[in-house]
Amino acid sequence: MKIRIGYGFDVHQLRDNHPFWLGGIKLEHHKGAYGHSDADVLIHAICDAILGALNKGDIGQQFPDTSDEFKGIDSKILLKRVVDLMRSDGFEIENIDSTVCLQSPKIGGIIGEMKKVLSDVMGISIDDLSIKATTTEKLGFVGTEEGISAHAVVLCSR
Repeated sequence: MKIRIGYGFDVHQLRDNHPFWLGGIKLEHHKGAYGHSDADVLIHAICDAILGALNKGDIGQQFPDTSDEFKGIDSKILLKRVVDLMRSDGFEIENIDSTVCLQSPKIGGIIGEMKKVLSDVMGISIDDLSIKATTTEKLGFVGTEEGISAHAVVLCSR
């Protein structure tokens, strides 16, 4: 058996009166993540972790922000494409561990829903996907609600 570990990290600005997608769920909040796609920072970190494990570059190389094809795209579509690429290389996800860094809103109550949505997109067991959340105690760009970040680690096997 061949195993690979990948790490992903992503950051997006938060802007007033902008849609806020996180973990495939639309959040109700006065700010939202801004980017070329729907700016779902958690999905982007997971995509980068998978791509890293495969040695296939990063989400920006696979889905460039210079392409109109990806303007405003649902990040779940990107995640599905990355997982399909992984499977075409003969790999499967063993588990994913992720952390969202966000001062507000609190997301603990919807983590279960995010896990369901994302595990369905990836075709993995909900038990193989960990999503955690933390604030930065009001420090830095996350703490001042200027931005959001996410980290993800994936273990893949063939």
